[in-house]
Amino acid sequence: QVHLEESGGGSVQAGGSLRLSCAAPVSSPRGMCIGWFRQAPGEKRKGVAAIYNGNSRTYYADSVKDRFTISQSSTQNRVYLAMNGLKPEDSGMYFCATDPEARFRNGGFCVLTENSYEDWGQGTQVTVHS
Repeated sequence: QVHLEESGGGSVQAGGSLRLSCAAPVSSPRGMCIGWFRQAPGEKRKGVAAIYNGNSRTYYADSVKDRFTISQSSTQNRVYLAMNGLKPEDSGMYFCATDPEARFRNGGFCVLTENSYEDWGQGTQVTVHS
């Protein structure tokens, strides 16, 4: 089983920026979503952002709209999460994963629910200091 690999986390002051990267060994098949999730200590993973690789449509949690941007490489084997204006509540372990069933949702769209995704990576830590 091949899993994704996250990188780019770090420790920053509130208001700072980070750029996370999610890498796959090969390009993801079309018709899938790639999502970013955040898990704080003692909490479940919460959906942050996702991108549908069939049309590059993006989806965001309300808490990160206008601050985070998700994008994918031209070869579709890497997905990025640009994080600006970071807040302490953004802190946590960030994971990426894939949803292979996105194409079956009314023509294709992403959800931000953990149980829709698979092939989880090991995560990358983001810490935002107030």
